[in-house]
Amino acid sequence: MLRCTVSREGWGTLLVLALFVALFAFLGFRSRDPLLLFFSLLTLLLFLLALYFFRDPHRTVPRDPGVIVSPADGLVCAIDEIEEPLFFEGRVKRVAIYLSLLDVHINYIPLSGTVEYARYFRGKHLRAGRPETSENNTRTFIGLSTERGRLAFKQIAGIVARRVICRLRMGDRVVTGAKFGMIKFGSRVELLLPPEISLNVQVGDRVRGGESVIAA
Repeated sequence: MLRCTVSREGWGTLLVLALFVALFAFLGFRSRDPLLLFFSLLTLLLFLLALYFFRDPHRTVPRDPGVIVSPADGLVCAIDEIEEPLFFEGRVKRVAIYLSLLDVHINYIPLSGTVEYARYFRGKHLRAGRPETSENNTRTFIGLSTERGRLAFKQIAGIVARRVICRLRMGDRVVTGAKFGMIKFGSRVELLLPPEISLNVQVGDRVRGGESVIAA
């Protein structure tokens, strides 16, 4: 049985759209104005699209201790090694996940631990599939201390995405698969791991946040 609700970040948008649907429909039917009736149908369509975008499907988090899960739904668009000066202060393995407009945009904790680093960067809004977005776009950077060492992830806004929502704070204790925020509309999420960790994914794989195993 499919279980799906609406994310907490979407309720404000849905409420505003629902009010406009009701308002245009009421005025349109009362005045028999075809333009108002058209706007009521248009806002209803926008409401249904927003309802789909803010969906919050049930996820089955792996029970194996130490398993690192995907922080987001989407397509693995890059895997490489880079220098990371802020949290690791050295080489890391990077897994980049691209989220299209059709993907679930809720973000998930990849591994249980404690938040040791949390920072928001205001930046550009380049297309999320481009590698330079990692250091240039608006983003959050979260670093965790875990049983497998240090681990970090980024929420990166794209050309359409304008708002990054992250509810994590320094010192928070987090658990694998827990929801911590979202990026509104097309975006990119990066997972940063110690270079010695072996991956279970490759470029071109589709992953599900909170469920797909990135590294066992």
